[in-house]
Amino acid sequence: MTMLKYFRDNDLVRIYDETPQDWQTALRVSSENLKEKQMITDVYVDEIIKNVETNGAYIVITPGVVMPHALATGPGVLDTGISFSKFNEPVYFEENNPEKAGKLFFTLAAKDENQHLENIQNLMELLMTDGMVEALSAIENMDDYQAVLDKYEATN
Repeated sequence: MTMLKYFRDNDLVRIYDETPQDWQTALRVSSENLKEKQMITDVYVDEIIKNVETNGAYIVITPGVVMPHALATGPGVLDTGISFSKFNEPVYFEENNPEKAGKLFFTLAAKDENQHLENIQNLMELLMTDGMVEALSAIENMDDYQAVLDKYEATN
């Protein structure tokens, strides 16, 4: 199953009209879905925020794309999964630096190291698909998301 289908079928897509004012809030908002599904707790989200404060914006994997995560063995992880959140405007992790900003948040939680690596690999394949980041950045609702899924599923 492709990542786009995985997100849709597991109700792990959230599209927000409002963009959080700061990256800490964005990380909390983008983690809500995994918290609702009881895959993570606030302890895990706090850990992600602390890691970014300590290590910088390493979770911005490419301009436009953020992959919030902490150690697989870290506290507050109850299950393995990834959620997808999309904000209208980029969230900046470093002031006025578009290289360290993103609208697309793929929040990772991992109880199982192998499954975690598989998830990251599948996510990377998705993001390396020509036009995918742009297509997901342009969505405004679930119909748009479904259209992107239909377009890319047809080509695979």
